[in-house]
Amino acid sequence: MKPPLAVGVVGCGYWGPNLARSFNLDPRVHLVALCDRDEGRLGRVSKNYPQARAFHDFESMLDGVHLDAVVVATPVGTHHEIAKASLLAGKHVLVEKPMAANSLQCEELVRIASGTGCVLMVNHTYLYSPAVRRIAEIVHGGELGELKYINGQRLNLGLFQSDINVAWDLAPHDLSIVLLMMGELPVALNCQGNSHVNPGIEDVTNLSLTFPGQRFATIQSSWIEPRKVRQMTFVGTRKMITYDDLQPLEKIRIYDTRVECPPHYEDFAEFQYSYHYGDCYLPRIEQVEPLKVMCGHFIDCILSGDEPLSGGARGTEMVRLLEAASASLRAGGAPVAAGSAFEPAAATGTRLPAHS
Repeated sequence: MKPPLAVGVVGCGYWGPNLARSFNLDPRVHLVALCDRDEGRLGRVSKNYPQARAFHDFESMLDGVHLDAVVVATPVGTHHEIAKASLLAGKHVLVEKPMAANSLQCEELVRIASGTGCVLMVNHTYLYSPAVRRIAEIVHGGELGELKYINGQRLNLGLFQSDINVAWDLAPHDLSIVLLMMGELPVALNCQGNSHVNPGIEDVTNLSLTFPGQRFATIQSSWIEPRKVRQMTFVGTRKMITYDDLQPLEKIRIYDTRVECPPHYEDFAEFQYSYHYGDCYLPRIEQVEPLKVMCGHFIDCILSGDEPLSGGARGTEMVRLLEAASASLRAGGAPVAAGSAFEPAAATGTRLPAHS
């Protein structure tokens, strides 16, 4: 048997402790280091992992303990610096979304990872959700007919960020799902938003994406909603799906519902919509924590050398789309071209990780 992979987690704030917990539960991993500049946060998390050495700065961690992989869960503005140093030191890297503060930084990380032979992966958690994977099977299996429209809502009261707006914070979750389902990039997007709490940092945005073939997606993101909402709707020419991630069991509902209009009519008096109302059913969803699947996939890719489902190229494309959204915001919501040579996973046949 191969010895466990030595993993260190940088950042013990909101999400870092969850990553530390998940990696610590993987028998293929030895959690050897935790790092955070805040002594109080570091102390609280370190108590749960006595085998892991605690470091107050990343450079000391990188030099002070043997590491096979580094997990980056720090503010976005620090992602590039930490990931770059880790890759140059020959460490595999898992970085929180978004991958970096701009696409040039992302492209540099991809080049370094390629040159060092290290795995570079971004935590687009929802791509590893059993519910999302089940929806992808239904969509790409043709049960919905042609997918025409996706609507997503990710609303909450906080957590307010000081370095990025709500689109950069929340929209990547829904964007990753939209790209997976559509199987291609949008040709254009536009984004509108406003700042109500911190001047210059939008806390509510509405992102609209136009895809080839008159297909469309909208993503609403907010930090100033009184209730927590995590919902998406997928509309096809034959059926429709609703997805509510906050439901503990019944996350997906499939509706045998559609609207048809007559192919030929002489005048509007003859024009009639045909509404088809069929059954609604709930497919069985395996109860597996997406974070556990994601962390397991990272380790799988290190051991096998395979490209991750949410690898550096896809992380880069996500940041390009967010940059386009920011450009649209600066232009008052005007449309911005969003073309690229990137092919989402659904278009390239990338296999989703197995349940673990």
